[in-house]
Amino acid sequence: MSMKPYKKSDINKKWMQDRRDRRIMVAPEYHLIITEGEKTEPLYFQGLKNDINQKYRGRISIEINGIGQGTNTLTLLERAQQLVSAEPDKYKHVWLVYDKDDFPKDNFDNTYFRCAALSKESDSVTYHALWSNECIEYWFLLHYKHLDSALHRTEYYPKLTQCLDSKYEKNRNDIYTLLKPNTLTAIENAKSVLSNYNGMPPSQCTPGTTVFEIFEKLQNYIV
Repeated sequence: MSMKPYKKSDINKKWMQDRRDRRIMVAPEYHLIITEGEKTEPLYFQGLKNDINQKYRGRISIEINGIGQGTNTLTLLERAQQLVSAEPDKYKHVWLVYDKDDFPKDNFDNTYFRCAALSKESDSVTYHALWSNECIEYWFLLHYKHLDSALHRTEYYPKLTQCLDSKYEKNRNDIYTLLKPNTLTAIENAKSVLSNYNGMPPSQCTPGTTVFEIFEKLQNYIV
């Protein structure tokens, strides 16, 4: 292979600029997503997992905790800590996915605050609370419109049906694919709504969601 210096006449050519300016994408860190949901959340985040893992194998893991129990959001955090302890050098980001639903206000808020505290205490793992008040369907709807008025969770279903042009059901396995083209819109809408609460606890942010945070973090790796 020739080691001659580049010709001066070649420096500004496009093929030369591409070689000189090419950026190498660093693989994402290892992420653990843990959810209490039995259907909707696992199916949705499985889409995100598949999207990233097809190029960066094994970087995203999903754990479903206590299927059907719906007892306490803090059990999500306990399970997450167990998984991190089992593989202490693996996960760099742990994402807890949970809805307000009928959980006690204190548990809903304390999971968020405890995640923040654990992240400050740890030098290697960041815990993220991906809460939705009151349900993840609110995050889905933000892909289509800016909505800052509180609704009961059942009121989101017909609105999503209208936006999707097909019936929304909690066990749809294509929901990630359908929503994906509007992800950036959802991120901006979610951040805009949260900005109105001035740091209030999650239980008082109605409606609100932080699910956008994982998509902001991983946006560059989504195929």
